[in-house]
Amino acid sequence: MAHYYSSSAVLAAIRYYLLFSLFVGMVSANLLSPLFYERTCPNALTTIKSAVDSAVSREPRMGASLLRLHFHDCFVQGCDASVLLDDTANFIGEKTAFPNINSLRGFEVIDTIKSQLENMCPGVVSCADIVTVAARDSVVALGGPSWFLLLGRTDSTTANLSAANSDLPSPALNLSGLISAFSNKGFTAQEMVALSGSHTIGQARCEIFRDRIYNETNIDSSYATSLKSNCPSTGGDDNLGPLDVTSPTSFDNSYFENLLRKKGLLHSDQQLFNGGSTDFQVVAYSSDLGSFQKDFANAMVKMGNLSPLTGTSGQIRINCRKVN
Repeated sequence: MAHYYSSSAVLAAIRYYLLFSLFVGMVSANLLSPLFYERTCPNALTTIKSAVDSAVSREPRMGASLLRLHFHDCFVQGCDASVLLDDTANFIGEKTAFPNINSLRGFEVIDTIKSQLENMCPGVVSCADIVTVAARDSVVALGGPSWFLLLGRTDSTTANLSAANSDLPSPALNLSGLISAFSNKGFTAQEMVALSGSHTIGQARCEIFRDRIYNETNIDSSYATSLKSNCPSTGGDDNLGPLDVTSPTSFDNSYFENLLRKKGLLHSDQQLFNGGSTDFQVVAYSSDLGSFQKDFANAMVKMGNLSPLTGTSGQIRINCRKVN
């Protein structure tokens, strides 16, 4: 006897099959799995979340710092925890790269998590996965979206100082440079704008935004004046200014609203809304929090899957700061 199915049911089945195939392909290709620690360290994710929640509760800025740590890791030879490696007499890490020195933070939080996990499940959870999960949990702790994570990364035995200096986007870049820097890692211009929305939390050093507030014209004058009180034309390099002047500890879309008002803290921030091709995306995100958070989460999944090491291609560091 013949069986008939509605067109909607057939389309739903096809969509499910395609999504399942894509998922299986991702797992097969990267040897990553959402259930990677289910048997070997079942409390790994709750342990990381608890430590992140505690750290962000003590200092909300730490959420932005842990998110940035993940970004600076993944953009340099993939999400392999190379950014955590300390310099030694015969090893040069990435911590002294210009984008990292005197500004990258959160290492102690990662150390604490790693110590807890080593006590629970020795030699099981990689530093690369800790950084990846901590970034997601930091965003959630500050009111942002969550996202699906594949796990099972291993840790590098190498670092790349020159790539850290060349591959991480500079806050002095113009729009074309930003698009190019993200395109080099496989991101579209829209994904670049969404990821830039991470600047809805966190702080920047005076040294990084001084030229913007004293010399640029596409900035709200009262906003620039307010920043100058804590960022003099000389000195005070380490004084901080909020990347999002409206709500620097809430993961919302006010960063984009600020850009519409010419209140982007960094030169690269305001480039996203400065008469160029990404203006429309900034406007869209400024009025649609849900759209921004969805696109941000999807882009973060993509970032977390940048060139991970798996299996024997890496190691599980016992101490995240040094190779075993």
